[in-house]
Amino acid sequence: MNTGFSLAPLFRHSVGFDRFDELLDAALRADQSNGYPPYDIIRESDGRYRIVMAVAGFGRDDIEITVQENELRIRGNLAPQNDGERTWLHQGIARRAFERTFKLADHVEVDGAGLTDGLLTVTLNRVVPEEKKPRIIPVEGEQSPTNRN
Repeated sequence: MNTGFSLAPLFRHSVGFDRFDELLDAALRADQSNGYPPYDIIRESDGRYRIVMAVAGFGRDDIEITVQENELRIRGNLAPQNDGERTWLHQGIARRAFERTFKLADHVEVDGAGLTDGLLTVTLNRVVPEEKKPRIIPVEGEQSPTNRN
């Protein structure tokens, strides 16, 4: 994707930095397509995140959330309503189907999801396995002589 600016300087000194560059790139690409439904990504603390998506008019049964490998997919699809007796004077609430895909960093798990007041909230947590956590490596060899002045 060519957005007119490069993120390379930000990642010059980072290797495998949570795939943040891919997440940002995917978000920019998705927002350029149609921007529906709008959403926020919030970092609550180190390793805890929330995705909040505005899904007015959708119920719990109209939304499907799937996680496969490092990809979170949120789909919304409303069943057609029988509006035979209604005459719409203005229909401004979007009720169209949607699909949003988010790339997740390694070891990020979906804790749960909730729907309140037209906002879908998906909570994420980064759980690094013990074998992947930083550890101190002792330096072996001869003891260096103390530095004398």
